[in-house]
Amino acid sequence: MITVSFVCLGNICRSPMAEFMFEKLVKDKGVADKFEINSFGTSDYEEGNPIHTPALEALRAHGVPVKRHTARQLTLPDVINSDYIIVMDGGNLFDVLRLTGGNFGDKVFKLMYFTGDPRDVEDPWYTRDFERTYRELDEGLNAFWQYLLRERGGEMGEGE
Repeated sequence: MITVSFVCLGNICRSPMAEFMFEKLVKDKGVADKFEINSFGTSDYEEGNPIHTPALEALRAHGVPVKRHTARQLTLPDVINSDYIIVMDGGNLFDVLRLTGGNFGDKVFKLMYFTGDPRDVEDPWYTRDFERTYRELDEGLNAFWQYLLRERGGEMGEGE
């Protein structure tokens, strides 16, 4: 089982969008049973809240299945129990490394790192551009998938 945890600030926009989009991707590839996929926030600002409505609407507009979501703050055990911690921006990266005391850095990545252009996924809470966020996540998640095929393809079977 490969455990992937997506992380943003509040766990109501980018990280749950990434969680649901990646769940669809691995299901479409026929390897959903090989993954445990989660999402978290680095802060407790939104803890207990559902996914932000415009994020939900963006997912639905693209046919991404959505399940019930409750925002959760990332803890050290969540990091320890994940194979990959995928953060959305430099602030999230800093917060995760601070939480871990700089440990576990080998499993913490910015999502867009996998694209070869390690930029931030802009926070749609501020930009209000949920379609742009969807496109950026789609690009990053597909690049992450290609990375997983190279690094761990044997664990997933063919997967393509």
